[in-house]
Amino acid sequence: MFSLVYHSPCTYLPQNGINGLLLSHICAVVLDKEQYSRHNAYMTDGKQHLRISVQNTTCFVRSYAKINLTLDVLGKRADGYHELATIMQMVDLYDTLCLTTLAEDRVSIVSTQPELNNDNNLAVRAAQAVRQHLSLAQGVQIELHKRIPMAAGLGGGSSNAAAILLALRQWWQLPLSAEEMLSLAASLGSDVPFFLTEGLALCEGRGERLTPLPTYWPPSLRWLLLVKPTIGVSTATVFRNLPASDYTDGVHTRAVYTVLLAKGEPFPEDMRNGLERGVLEHYPQVAQAREDILKAGASFVRLSGSGPTFFAPFSELARASQAQQCLHDQGYQVHLTRAIHPNSGNVCIF
Repeated sequence: MFSLVYHSPCTYLPQNGINGLLLSHICAVVLDKEQYSRHNAYMTDGKQHLRISVQNTTCFVRSYAKINLTLDVLGKRADGYHELATIMQMVDLYDTLCLTTLAEDRVSIVSTQPELNNDNNLAVRAAQAVRQHLSLAQGVQIELHKRIPMAAGLGGGSSNAAAILLALRQWWQLPLSAEEMLSLAASLGSDVPFFLTEGLALCEGRGERLTPLPTYWPPSLRWLLLVKPTIGVSTATVFRNLPASDYTDGVHTRAVYTVLLAKGEPFPEDMRNGLERGVLEHYPQVAQAREDILKAGASFVRLSGSGPTFFAPFSELARASQAQQCLHDQGYQVHLTRAIHPNSGNVCIF
């Protein structure tokens, strides 16, 4: 059992978390497995499906983007994936999802990006995973206002999936443990478990092994300029083309992890992305974007994930804003943002 303490309208803070996972915030006082309603059950295919009692019919949730402060590729695994060590940080660029209860036993989605309106959308798959795991018959419609660029190395789809898991868990008062949440998240994608944390974490394995870091962000990285060229980059292709010479033993991630724990300033040479060299080599348009960001006034530029989005940190807003305008005028998609630790006001119930 955990309690939620009222602070302000649509802002509820948990008294305690579970294993460092974010417990988002809904209009409820106590969540207990005994409160989980199992009435209105019916049978189909030999299985009992449960209808739950939902007092509030609409739920809004924010879904934040991320950057990879480091990304070490340690080698290729027997299962075909690559072993990673990466430090990820959520940033204040977000999609908004609106969830509405449906009388029908189904999940539907409507997005501002029409190509996302299908059952392969990670948000839909997350809702279906919860329903199947608990044999629920409650339907839900998802409306997705997309702001995070797609296929950009910013984790937008993975963040949407995690937001659905967190929102349904609390909106429907579901008896899902932290371990079950992590298992569901990992089944949906390598980056999804990270978005269950409070914003900053060391991620290992495929990304599913998490070590949350305390809330801290270096002053030199206060403002983050996200710059996306118009080209798209396939994550699968980037990893398929990655030579063993770009593998490391994780030394860069360990160094930044140690510095962040000590609340220090990481060295730029340790904020390394093992995928960047190959992406710059195979995608000249991405390499040109990096040069343009430096010419616009950035002193440091790093690829996020498999790209093609770069992040450039600034300690002063004026310089960041000037670079933003310069790059916008050149036709780049640019977002001026900051690190965020979303531990309040993430979910609103109506």
